Amino acid sequence: MRTLGVAAWTLGTSATACGIGLGALIARKLTAPVFPRSFDLVIRDVEITDGERVVVLDRNRQTSARGTYSLLFADGGWAQLAAEAVDRGSSRVARVVTQSSTGLTPSIGDPVAWSGIFFTTPAAAGLAAQDVHISTPVGSAPASLIRGEGENASTWAIHIHGMGSPRSGPLRGARVASSLGLTSLIVSYRNDGEGPYTRSGRSMLGAEEVDDVDSALRYALEHGAQRIVLFGWSMGAEIALQLATHATRQIGVSAMVLESPVLDWIATIRANCRRAGIPAAAGVLAVPWLSIAPLARVIGLAGRIPFHTLNWIARARELTTPTLILHGSRDDSAPLHVSRDLAKLRPDIVHLEQFESAHTMTWNSDPQRWDAIVASWLTQQFDEI
Repeated sequence: MRTLGVAAWTLGTSATACGIGLGALIARKLTAPVFPRSFDLVIRDVEITDGERVVVLDRNRQTSARGTYSLLFADGGWAQLAAEAVDRGSSRVARVVTQSSTGLTPSIGDPVAWSGIFFTTPAAAGLAAQDVHISTPVGSAPASLIRGEGENASTWAIHIHGMGSPRSGPLRGARVASSLGLTSLIVSYRNDGEGPYTRSGRSMLGAEEVDDVDSALRYALEHGAQRIVLFGWSMGAEIALQLATHATRQIGVSAMVLESPVLDWIATIRANCRRAGIPAAAGVLAVPWLSIAPLARVIGLAGRIPFHTLNWIARARELTTPTLILHGSRDDSAPLHVSRDLAKLRPDIVHLEQFESAHTMTWNSDPQRWDAIVASWLTQQFDEI
């Protein structure tokens, strides 16, 4: 009995240690500094058909998805792809190149990255942008300013990208804002690869990054903004919600457009564990490492992450800003069901539109529908203000 007791204690201690280690690993992975993009696809073949250039890629869930996506090349080039994927046997698909960066000629063997970032620069999106810098609590953060025209020019759209995404990601939304005459400010924030670098470069999951975007909000107000629309993508949506609900930050926020929003970090962590092939329940092991200050500092964070203040299901009653949510049914990062829950809790101010798409890819899955929904909804909000 004694031997069994020692064995059980040893087994329990080992299991506890494994759990602690896994929790720390997940927490570190979630908050990891921005690293260079991984070019994990290879162009298998290039065809010329009726004057069109066609690239052949290995088949996977992304490359076979219908919608307008792009390939990013290691030298900084890009190629935009047609919406249809054409079978090339059981293991490969072909996509027509509709447009590419100057001087780019895709070749067999080129390493590329699949991306929903369809426009890599404002110019590629057909937008004339001015580079500006926002003074934030931790330093100067670059931003792109796109001047609006007409009666809506004094309405500023603040575009907030998500974790791990560059500032070019929200250009998909900036095009709609520009079509309505809005002035757009596409922002960066600390430790996103473009904004100020602080401490270990780790993400605070929006809890501190919000201060930098708050500075962008104030910049807009100081430069003539009469009302503000927040466009938030993934973690950027969570930042937008903080800006709209905080008593000292809500001045001028008239509406929010949220793409694939992170509304509950615990649900998001669980979903990302599942996507990585780890049991979703393992995500709970990471929570202490993120929410308890001494443990958070061990993994390189400046302090604890207050999950309770970043849970928008729990805080649904506090929402006062009209909100449009665009979310994909194949989102395995920020679960669609959380957006559905919020829409059910607050049908008075939250409108949800669902797409057949992956995380932050609703525009890519159907650009015309996305543009039409956003433009129509915003126009309605402006009419009601």
